[in-house]
Amino acid sequence: MEVFLPIAEVSVNVITIFSLSTVVGVLSGLFGVGGGFLMTPFLIFLGIPPSYAVANEANNILATSVSGSTTHWLKDTLDYKMGIMIVVGGVAGTIIGIITFTYFKEIGKINIVISLAYMYILAIIGTLMLVEGLSEIDRARKKIIVKKKLHSHYWIHGLPLRMRFKKSKLYESVFTPIIIGLIVGFIASIMGIGGAFILVPAMIYIIGMPTKLVPGTSLFVTIFVSAIVTVLHAFNYGSIDLILVAMLILGSILGVQIGQKLGERIDSSELKALLAILLLLVGIAIAYDSFFAEKTVQEVTYNGAENLGNFSIFIKNLSKDFPIQYGIISIIFAIVLGVGAAFVRRFFSNLRKKYASETK
Repeated sequence: MEVFLPIAEVSVNVITIFSLSTVVGVLSGLFGVGGGFLMTPFLIFLGIPPSYAVANEANNILATSVSGSTTHWLKDTLDYKMGIMIVVGGVAGTIIGIITFTYFKEIGKINIVISLAYMYILAIIGTLMLVEGLSEIDRARKKIIVKKKLHSHYWIHGLPLRMRFKKSKLYESVFTPIIIGLIVGFIASIMGIGGAFILVPAMIYIIGMPTKLVPGTSLFVTIFVSAIVTVLHAFNYGSIDLILVAMLILGSILGVQIGQKLGERIDSSELKALLAILLLLVGIAIAYDSFFAEKTVQEVTYNGAENLGNFSIFIKNLSKDFPIQYGIISIIFAIVLGVGAAFVRRFFSNLRKKYASETK
């Protein structure tokens, strides 16, 4: 079932996009990693130009982050004060990232920059995860228990302007979360990912937050960063495609809910090695796609551009004539679906608990 994307100007298969986003959503919910690492490269492989893949996946991440964050809000496992400090840095980092994005786009190098960024980072993250996953499996087999330091001290902890974060029970310099947010915002705007691969470990090992507050706070930060990235991409480049976003969001939200449920029932530590291998394979595929299959991608990009329907024309004109409003509509669409998914899950969870209690 083919559908033409009016903004990205490429035809895609609806079932393929929905299936991939669902699978990536399951992995995100199961392992707690950002789906942008995998979904953005997959979109590129399907013929969507990298600059469009980045923008639309950022909008998709917004929806899944809203869904996950709402769930943590209902459970009261979220540190708003710490999150706001990280967001302050995230806003600055996003603006710097968009300026960098604009520079490379103007000189015609943005696609290769995105591909190279994914190629190197996936290789690094995949290798680190593979080593960690194999080590965990080896320790589990040998029944070795390793005691880790709760909080190591780095230069960043000596910064001034300390603030008390009651929820996390920390007395920390405000510059610590702001600097971390700066890095996350920059990466998110360039690569269209949530930045959880940096944010989560940084919150645990550098800031020293309680583990139970990390996922919810991370998702809270990602909401604002992704929203800003979405609006700036819509305003500056008109690269948000609501038709593509709808497919991505519906698949991802469904997948995340499934992944979170699976994570409650199975031990995912042994699956980390498999995820690491997948990341490495995707990195290799991006390298091949960037340096050996560039002409093929270019041919697919404009296939079917003449088949615009009335709705597609409306979307294209709305994006072109009212870019800010279009970006806001994209954000509202993502938020509504994200919050809706969280409350639907809550409803069925309560219904199941009620049924279980009545049958006892």
